Amino acid sequence: MALTVMVQGTASDAGKSLLCTALCRIFARRGFTVAPFKSQNMALNSYVTADGKEIGRAQGVQAEACGIPATVDMNPILLKPKGNMTSQVVVRGVPIGDMSAIDYRLDYVPTAIGIIKDSLARLCNTHEVVVLEGAGSPVEINLKDRDITNMKVAELADAPVILVADIDRGGVFASIVGTLELLEPRERERVKGFVINKFRGDIRLLEPGLDWLEKRTGIPVLGVVPYQRDLYIESEDSVVLDKMNLKKPAVANELDVVVIRFPLISNFTDVDPLRFEPDVSLRFVSSPDELGQPDLIILPGTKNTVDDLLWLTQKGLAARLVAMPPAANILGICGGYQMLGSRLLDPDLVESNLPELQGLGLLDITTRFLPHKTTVQAAGRVLDMPGAASCLTGLTVEGYEIHMGRSERGNVRPFARLCSANGVHEDGAVNRDGTVIGTYLHGILHNDEWRRSFLDGIRVKKGLLPIGKTTSNYKRRMEAFDQWADAVETAIDMDRLLSIMKNKGEHKSENLYANRR
Repeated sequence: MALTVMVQGTASDAGKSLLCTALCRIFARRGFTVAPFKSQNMALNSYVTADGKEIGRAQGVQAEACGIPATVDMNPILLKPKGNMTSQVVVRGVPIGDMSAIDYRLDYVPTAIGIIKDSLARLCNTHEVVVLEGAGSPVEINLKDRDITNMKVAELADAPVILVADIDRGGVFASIVGTLELLEPRERERVKGFVINKFRGDIRLLEPGLDWLEKRTGIPVLGVVPYQRDLYIESEDSVVLDKMNLKKPAVANELDVVVIRFPLISNFTDVDPLRFEPDVSLRFVSSPDELGQPDLIILPGTKNTVDDLLWLTQKGLAARLVAMPPAANILGICGGYQMLGSRLLDPDLVESNLPELQGLGLLDITTRFLPHKTTVQAAGRVLDMPGAASCLTGLTVEGYEIHMGRSERGNVRPFARLCSANGVHEDGAVNRDGTVIGTYLHGILHNDEWRRSFLDGIRVKKGLLPIGKTTSNYKRRMEAFDQWADAVETAIDMDRLLSIMKNKGEHKSENLYANRR
């Protein structure tokens, strides 16, 4: 059986996912076979496995940090919020339907526990280390009796728990002690160490508090992780968009790129590579006043195309998009692609209670929503592109599809020919002058040559010289994993953590920070 450790947090956004990612990378670099695990994830950013199944993006990223393919066992249950306290429930990578929060908690949780237990057992039987991630806080009192993401899972895995707390938001000592106080005695015994996250400043000023915490709780502080800026590791929670400086105005010789921030935006990590292009100023906007006259507008994915299209209309953004100058460049991805079409048909009321809705009319396509969900990895080549998009013709692309609709083209050419487990098919659509492109291919902007050629085509049309070269997105991702792992490995006592994992917390030693003084 594998060595196990579970990272739980005093609150959401304490840094659980990132700490798990670092631990996965550290253990993998030390020669262990490592796998991540999160029993139940609630996220709109998802990841498609090689066999065409859907899991939370955090576990897909953690698998990349481990250097292994992602599988459904790493996240057996994924909840994708749809609004009105309802989520699509994805079990072992396949949607089984929509459930309200109450129905899920009362009716499905007992079934879910068995699914979680089986997936966890398979990972523990095939890997030397399993790094488990909790969700939110383990002491949400109103939810605790049916919490299948924290202490119940630690018990199933017989895993020691490391409690991580965010010092940047303040109240770190109260949050740690308060969490311990609200745990049951048997649960409290599982907590074998603390990690203080997002620290800015001189560690010497923090040490008296760390000494007090260890004396007060009898539990060691395993480390204090410094605040990390510009860390290129994907996030699955759109709250990260609030923290990014993504509304800066474009400066001379830059491309002003705008992403429409839908209320139900999903897989927004599609645009992450643009953050690192030297000529791109990336902005997320949610009102007409913020839109301006950008060089490129991106309509990203969404969990509910109909609801977000209605929002787009109500906000006045739809009218602005339709009225953009003919030279404006627009890229629609998945749900954003569907919105660009003429009509959206939903006779079975899969997406909403509206059987038909008018789209933006910027591409001659009609989308019909279907009960069956397409989840597949795909790769292929861009077909003949017109106008400014001609520089994209013949380029190879790869990514993944996640959608519950099929789009039929009218008098408009396809974007690419793709090959997947479902066969060969033509994807997307392009208008006659190449200024509006739509595709179902998530990850299109992660293709380095395609991304740079796409941006250079816009540059040339704007009267700027093309740049021609770009940094490898894959290389940047791998460097980010190592950079983050280096920071965490320096900050926490990994030998002590391994000892805790091997001895289930029985190892005792002197105060970590007393040894450093």
